[in-house]
Amino acid sequence: MTSLRLFLQVARTCSFSETARAANLSQPALSRTIKLLEEDLGVRLFDRNSRNVMLTTAGAALVPIVERLTADFDLAFRELDQTFSGERGRVVVGALPSIAADFLPRAIARFLAERRQVEVIVRENLSGGLLQNLQDRSIDLSITIPPGGTAPIRFEPMFEDEYLLVCRPEDLELIPDPAPWRVFEQFPFIAMEPRSSVRMMTESVFAAAGIRTDARFECVQLATVGGLIGEGLGISLLPRSTLPLMAIGKQIAWRKTEAPMASRTIGMCTLADRTLAPAAEAFRQLVLAMAVDTKF
Repeated sequence: MTSLRLFLQVARTCSFSETARAANLSQPALSRTIKLLEEDLGVRLFDRNSRNVMLTTAGAALVPIVERLTADFDLAFRELDQTFSGERGRVVVGALPSIAADFLPRAIARFLAERRQVEVIVRENLSGGLLQNLQDRSIDLSITIPPGGTAPIRFEPMFEDEYLLVCRPEDLELIPDPAPWRVFEQFPFIAMEPRSSVRMMTESVFAAAGIRTDARFECVQLATVGGLIGEGLGISLLPRSTLPLMAIGKQIAWRKTEAPMASRTIGMCTLADRTLAPAAEAFRQLVLAMAVDTKF
């Protein structure tokens, strides 16, 4: 590429001496470079004498080609530099539905305000699905609960997501503050589906508190839980981060619970043996920084 750039400069200035000075080369070195280029191409590029340098027909035909080549080369390296610096690229982030609905959009908006040429793709899933996506490398990182098992996954805690009793506003007068655990035996219980991390935590907390309650409804979507609660069909125990997903035209309220209080840790999961692309690493750092001040 250097020899082509030198050829182009000579073609524009019609001067070996001027091009040599601009390129900080000796004139004999420049002449050798052009001669080698002519030998490689098998054509003469310049006609010259003691006074003039002129393009040959072959040289004139080569000029627009070299202009395109050098422009494409420069553009490619500018884009590559932006990729290496995290200004371009793609980030595929997985998240629990409750995180994808509130915290994650705020993080993406702040990230894209500074890095407009980065493409961000969101994959919502339950904790088990996110773990599998991460191991399959179909996502770069995930915002979820701590992974179980022995998979080589790095987990960086971000914040605690406390569990709350969720009910209708008119039920609050019947429920002390903080809510005793026995309340869950007095009202119909609305649960998430059995395979969800929320349901597993709920059952663990009930066991620790010595509570036995059967789910009247089992829901896949948090909006369904909110709708059932709003119609007075029961109460639930849910992380604080899920509350925005239930306010769909129905009024809901909440109470903190008595000890033992429950919470889940939300954090950033990445593969321990994978180096993130610069854009993904920049997004990871921004999310971790935002989490310090996050309150639900």
